[in-house]
Amino acid sequence: MISFDNRKYISFKWIMILGIFLSTFPAYAQSLSLEELIVNVQNHYEKTFDLRATFVQQATIKSVNQTLTEEGTVYFKKPTRMLWDYSKPSHKKLVINPEKAWLYIPEDKIAYVQDAQKILSSKMTIRFIAGIGKLKDDFHITFPEQNARDENGNYLLSLTPISKDMGIEKLQMKINKDTFHIMHFNFTDVYGNMTRLTFDHMKTNINLPDDMFNFTPPDNVEIFTVP
Repeated sequence: MISFDNRKYISFKWIMILGIFLSTFPAYAQSLSLEELIVNVQNHYEKTFDLRATFVQQATIKSVNQTLTEEGTVYFKKPTRMLWDYSKPSHKKLVINPEKAWLYIPEDKIAYVQDAQKILSSKMTIRFIAGIGKLKDDFHITFPEQNARDENGNYLLSLTPISKDMGIEKLQMKINKDTFHIMHFNFTDVYGNMTRLTFDHMKTNINLPDDMFNFTPPDNVEIFTVP
């Protein structure tokens, strides 16, 4: 995976894509066809301004056959603010605002900084976080061949990117049948690495302040600028 620090297996591009999808599903329950679900995804995304959710992230790196499991809380605010606050197994923060993107690793006393526009360079990403992207323009979307629902009645979706520029082979989602929030999200990149995210305790439109997406590194932290 592309990252500030390969040891941490963090990819800003994938995190932005995940944050975009976190806030797309409606908060009411009904039986929907695939077409109806896609329409509701698009319509309700545009009405979601911010969110908070807990997450468990598992990143499996194929080349070393290793899986790293991390937990924390994610905050997202349109159009270009995100905070991934990792609490387990170690503390770190990924902070993105319209100007800068920061990855802060306290135990190493290191912070990486990059121009936010380079993080947001994906055409699909920019369109979607601006509220004008269309899911059907960027993905081939289907229900899985086996079943459109899991054993508890939650929706299952398969998304294949139309453009190869995203570097993702396929995405799969599990969507809560009652709230239509994403419960689980996994994708495989072109190198065979897999990322799985499970979300819980999601709250939307809670008026998150802009300043929570700012970051000032402590005095004793070494700062590295990423091109």
